[in-house]
Amino acid sequence: MSRSNWKTPFIDKSLLKRLKPDHEKKPTWSRRSTIYPAAVGLKLPIHNGKNMVTRKIKSEMVGHKLGEFVTTRKTFKPKIKKGLKKKF
Repeated sequence: MSRSNWKTPFIDKSLLKRLKPDHEKKPTWSRRSTIYPAAVGLKLPIHNGKNMVTRKIKSEMVGHKLGEFVTTRKTFKPKIKKGLKKKF
């Protein structure tokens, strides 16, 4: 469910401090924060539940949430056993 139109977009206070150019780049755990136009061009480490994944913020990402661009699930590839033949 999206945030109401009459409310402002949410951004975490710690992430808002990082948008200043003199601030050091620390990882962010706030996946629910909305991407502001001031963040375009920054490389932010975003937590995916286990690791930090670094993403560069592009202009197409403005208005979306940070968590949308970092997957939290592993891709599953079934293992195929060699040497087994099907008998019909």
